[in-house]
Amino acid sequence: MIVILIGIALVIAGFQFARANFPQNRFSNPLKIGGVVVALFGVMISCFVTIQPGEVGVQVLFGEVQKSTLPSGLHFINPLVKIEHFNIKTQNYTMSSVHDEGDQAGDDAIRVLASDGLEVTIDLTVLYRVQEVKAPAVLREIGQKYKEVIVRPVTRTKIRDNAVNYDAVSLYSTKRDEFQARIFSDIQKIFQSRGLELEQLLVRNITLPKSVKETIESKINAEQESQKMQFVLAKEKQEADRKRVEAQGIADYQKIISTNLTNNQLQYEMIKAQKELALSPNAKIIIMGSGKDMPLILNH
Repeated sequence: MIVILIGIALVIAGFQFARANFPQNRFSNPLKIGGVVVALFGVMISCFVTIQPGEVGVQVLFGEVQKSTLPSGLHFINPLVKIEHFNIKTQNYTMSSVHDEGDQAGDDAIRVLASDGLEVTIDLTVLYRVQEVKAPAVLREIGQKYKEVIVRPVTRTKIRDNAVNYDAVSLYSTKRDEFQARIFSDIQKIFQSRGLELEQLLVRNITLPKSVKETIESKINAEQESQKMQFVLAKEKQEADRKRVEAQGIADYQKIISTNLTNNQLQYEMIKAQKELALSPNAKIIIMGSGKDMPLILNH
C-alpha cells in the first residue's frame, strides 16, 4: 500500500511540474511515467502475501474482518485488504514468584486464600493456542492482545475461585491433582467460548506459609523416625526368634544325645577317631585307653 501511495504521489508531482509557470516542467513526463510504474509495482506486490508456518492470515477490508482465513503459504489477494497474522502455535503464559521467570517482571505468582484462611502462593504455567477457524472472531472481539485480555485474568480468577474449596495442607499434598483438574475444566470452558484452546495447565509450585511448612516437616520427620523404630523393633524380634529356635535346637540335640548315647557307642566313636589319627602322615603321639581307666601312650 505504501508503494502504491508513493507512485500516486509521483504522478501528481508530474502533473504539477507540467504547468507552464514551472521551469522544471521537463521532469513532468518522467515523473508521471515513474509514478505509474511504481504504482503498478505496488499493486502487484500488494496482491501477494506470504503466511509463515504456524500462522494464519485474517483479512480486513476497510475495517471489516473477513470470515475466511489464509493458511500458511503464498496467496493472491485483493491489494486493498490488510492481513493480520495470527500465531496458532502452542503458546505459554507463566506466572511465577521468581523474578524475571514469568511473563511479567517481578513476583507475579498467584496468592490465594484457602478454606482455612491461610494464604497460599501458586506458580503456574498455561499452555494454550488460538483456534485456527476462530481467528477472525478473536481479532474482531478481542484483538491481538488476547494474552492480556483473556489468558491472564481468567486464569487468576478461576484459581482463586477454586482455592477456597480446599485447606492449605490439602492443596499442598493430597488434593493437588484434583485442584488442578478443576481449574483446568473451568478455564477451558471460557477459553473455548473466546476462540482459544487450553492444552495444559501446569501447577509448578505451591508454597505454604513458613509456620505451616515447618509443622508439616516436623510431622514428616516424626513419622520417619517412627517407621525407623518399627523397622529396628521388627529386626530385633526376628533376631530373638532366631536365637530362640537355635536354643531349642541345641536343647533338643542334647536331650537326644543324653538319652540314646551308650558307653559302647562312645567307645566305638573313639576307636574310629584314633584310627583316622594313626593313618595321618603327620608326626604324632597316640594315646589309647588300656583297660577301663588305664591309657597307653605310644610315640610314633
